[in-house]
Amino acid sequence: MASARDNIPTPRGLPIIGNILDVQDEVPIRGIERLTDLYGSIFKLNFLGRKTICIASAELLEELCDETRFWKTPSEALAALADNKAGAEKPRRGLFSAPSTEDEDWQQAHRTLMPAFGPLSIQQMFGEMHDLCSQLVLKWARLGPSFRIPVTQDFTRLTLDTIGLCAMDYRFNSFYKDEMDPFVQALNSSLTAASDRNKVGSILKRMMPWDRSGQKVQIDREYMTRVSTELIQHRRNNPTEKRDLLNAMVLGKDPKTGKHMPDGLISANIITFLIAGHDTTSGLLSFAFFNLLKSSEAYFKAQQEIDRVLGRNKLKPEHLKDLKYIDAVLRETLRLNPTVPAFIRSIRKDNQNDVEALGGGEYAIRRDDRVLCLISKCQRDPKVYGEDANEFRPERMLDENFQRLPKGAWKGFGTGIRACIGRGFAWQEAQMAFTLLLQNFNFRLDDPSYEIKIKQTLTVKPDEFYMRATLREAITATSLQTLLSSSGEEVNAAADERTRRTASGLGEGLKPMMILYGSNTGTCISLAQKMSVDAKRHGYQAEVMEMDAAVGVLPKDQAVAIITASYEGQPPDNAGQFVAWLESMQDSEALRGVQYAVFGCGHSDWATTYQRIPTLVDDLLEKHGGKRIVDRGLSNAAAGDMFSDFDIWSDHTLWPAVAPSKSDSPPTTSAFELEMSTQNRSSYLRQDVQLAAVVAAKRLTASREPEKRHLEIKLPDGMSYVAGDYLAILPLNPAESVARIQRHFKVPRDATLTIKPGAPTFLPTGQLLSVADLLRDFVELSLPATKNDVAACVAACTKQEQKDALQTLEASGSSAEHRMSLLDLLERHSGIEMTFSIFLSRLPPLRPRHYSISSSPLADPETCTITYGIIDEAAKSGVGRYIGVTGAYLSSLKSGDEISVSVRATNKFFHLPNDPSETPVIMFGAGTGIAPFRGFIQERAELLKAGRKLAPAILFMGCRAASADRLYATELDEWAKAGAVDVRYAFSREASASEDCKYVQDRMLRDKKVVRELWEAGAKVFTCGSPAVTEGIGAAALQILKEAKAEQGEITTDEEAAEWFRKLRNERFVVDVFA
Repeated sequence: MASARDNIPTPRGLPIIGNILDVQDEVPIRGIERLTDLYGSIFKLNFLGRKTICIASAELLEELCDETRFWKTPSEALAALADNKAGAEKPRRGLFSAPSTEDEDWQQAHRTLMPAFGPLSIQQMFGEMHDLCSQLVLKWARLGPSFRIPVTQDFTRLTLDTIGLCAMDYRFNSFYKDEMDPFVQALNSSLTAASDRNKVGSILKRMMPWDRSGQKVQIDREYMTRVSTELIQHRRNNPTEKRDLLNAMVLGKDPKTGKHMPDGLISANIITFLIAGHDTTSGLLSFAFFNLLKSSEAYFKAQQEIDRVLGRNKLKPEHLKDLKYIDAVLRETLRLNPTVPAFIRSIRKDNQNDVEALGGGEYAIRRDDRVLCLISKCQRDPKVYGEDANEFRPERMLDENFQRLPKGAWKGFGTGIRACIGRGFAWQEAQMAFTLLLQNFNFRLDDPSYEIKIKQTLTVKPDEFYMRATLREAITATSLQTLLSSSGEEVNAAADERTRRTASGLGEGLKPMMILYGSNTGTCISLAQKMSVDAKRHGYQAEVMEMDAAVGVLPKDQAVAIITASYEGQPPDNAGQFVAWLESMQDSEALRGVQYAVFGCGHSDWATTYQRIPTLVDDLLEKHGGKRIVDRGLSNAAAGDMFSDFDIWSDHTLWPAVAPSKSDSPPTTSAFELEMSTQNRSSYLRQDVQLAAVVAAKRLTASREPEKRHLEIKLPDGMSYVAGDYLAILPLNPAESVARIQRHFKVPRDATLTIKPGAPTFLPTGQLLSVADLLRDFVELSLPATKNDVAACVAACTKQEQKDALQTLEASGSSAEHRMSLLDLLERHSGIEMTFSIFLSRLPPLRPRHYSISSSPLADPETCTITYGIIDEAAKSGVGRYIGVTGAYLSSLKSGDEISVSVRATNKFFHLPNDPSETPVIMFGAGTGIAPFRGFIQERAELLKAGRKLAPAILFMGCRAASADRLYATELDEWAKAGAVDVRYAFSREASASEDCKYVQDRMLRDKKVVRELWEAGAKVFTCGSPAVTEGIGAAALQILKEAKAEQGEITTDEEAAEWFRKLRNERFVVDVFA
């Protein structure tokens, strides 16, 4: 058995401190979880000489939950929390901090309180729970859709008030206070201190002679004890017949001993209930809303179930049993995001074995071992939940599916006799809050790109999570009180009072209009902002919103324009709910009265999904009763100029239909008033990105080769990623471009300006801004001039010869083909008398650029790298050189410089397989297409260093020459030697050095035997490169497939082979094309 215990892998630690540095993280549990990605389902850690074994599989968890062999052991954090020094004769421990089930305090409290948590007792609390949930609903209704709901904080208010009122008849009245209740503040302070005990910073801080954190914790504990003692005394002084938990403790007797619980034990358990009763449930509700808002299909299934079961009626206890899908949502949330992400097990005291085997005898633990069961990992075990184990899919938690799960696959409330005693209380509260909120509101993320951030005390919750709530159709804040207390008929009567939108906020003589956009990369946002500026010229005041913000509230008294794109056939992040809402509709008349027009952006290289979402939205709006104003417009990014395509559609199709009397207005009238001075003023930062710091920058290619570079970035606190994700970077325009504009318009270098409020612009108004900063930070300077831009130049040109040339350019539409910017036109044609104000008003907003991350967080979770190329070539416009905006910006950065970034999720399928030991990987790339694969291979190298066994991986890589642009050559050679990857090159200018293979597809065909072998072994295939690269690889794949079919006696056409691959896209192979 001793050797079996030695089979447990152990990360190499440092003398004395052991593995403390290996698990350091802002979120402590995340540091340990990260090690499971490296070391697998079981490993051993050393913290200052104390050994802890960690397990992370459902199979091992099931063994450890065998109550005949093991039992729960409280963590040090729980034990520290139970250390009562407030004057009791002996320290008293609440139910979850007691050392074991043999503890007399635990036994007495458990026997006394079990009846108080029975089903009938919980149901009798329904009315008070409903009262407090109603307070939350009314608060959000009155604050309106513009309020950024601090989700975790408000759910904490709800759950604290609920446990206080239902369990102890005490009202904290948290919804009537700006700050959290002092009890919660003291509680959080104590929990945080307990959770942070093993953080290096906390350890060092406690060693300092001036540290007073220990005293602060003691003061907080004494305050909590004082509050709980006062609650006990108040109940004794004011007896009540209420059958709540406090009465059960104050008046109840232990059915075994006949004794009353002493006040010290009651106090300890009051604190226990206030911690467990509010902290875990608020986390559950917060995570559940995050998961639903990231899964639009599940969101509308949940809402439709509530509509079917309740309609507009008041929620009653008998409704809860029929909310099967809501139960599944909550179970799936607890699977993916258990608010108590781990518990500790050890060998029972009454177990005669000093050593117990695990994993069929492969491992063993001793009596003094503490085993940390990482529930957060065990419940994502791909052997139980499959390759999509990390996906939110409530269907797997519906009753029949839930019952079939292995015993160790779901432990949302703990295990055994020490599982959560208040499970029924928490479940009823969560069901109720969830149901009332979805019955009355439509929700959306405040930031559609928000990815979960975790805050840990003894439990975990989402951090910095905000959403917005819009009352559903026919509900107002004033009628909501009726809904929460009355029958459906009364509600319908009250709903008639709903006020309609008015034009009180519109400019004089302007009509309302709604512009919706769906965008990940920013193009559709730019088009929406441009349309809003043009709208004033046509007599409209436009409200610009994300598509998700319009769920359930599409107006029927104004025109609605929708501008959206597709991403691998899926909606943009801020349009997923809107599309799912349309797809979920049953009523063919639901949108009667809605007048709409759709413009779609796309790229034909994604042939199978080109324009899918714009087409789907257009068709569904009409299907459900909407009236199409004009035919859908579209633009193909592969064909050139999206802005000109949009201008042509809006100017010649949309506006003539919407505002025919104003469709002939000249294009140069959209300037705004501004005042200029020569005082300096810097610009402010954008809100969709955060400041990061450059760690290192270097060139990767030889000096005479096209420049490709590497940049390492220290991410902002709380920002995380997985290998394969994108990094969005908000660049700065080149200084030379800014200087060109200032020279042309004779604007002093240090000039500032103020754009007057009310101007038709996306730029900041009413603020003093440096002209140079405005041009550098806010607007696109090098995009090709649109046809409208050229038309504006024609209108402003005073020299006939130049005007004729511009009219020819306008007719041919070749400004985009030659990448001729608006500034290029002004410099080339001196007769254009365009003011700086008009020029600035025509520039679209600066957009973030997306780059594949070329590193793995397993190497360093706090930094990431990108790999990019520099575009520096003769300008097609014939004016100087064309320099890529972001490449030039990035290449100017050096260590220590600030950079504005945000991690963005890629196609959810473009990630390494969940089980790297079983699934082979094939990768194809060329040039900077190596970026995501460097991250993949680095991750595999880290896994190998941790002792993991891996399935084969092969990389087919295209370069010019071995000595010219073999990117990351030294690293790849080392990783190949270690067994992380097998690299096979194709050198286009040195084919003799790559088995006479010039391109990636040539090498693929030469090595088709190994490609077929890995494919047949279940390999997942990834491609990253330009359209030409992906087309070549696709053609080679078709050829290999047809040959394989021919060997089996089947004749396969190109169309049949392409269809075969199409069905497997994303399941077996994933493509990331960059233009």
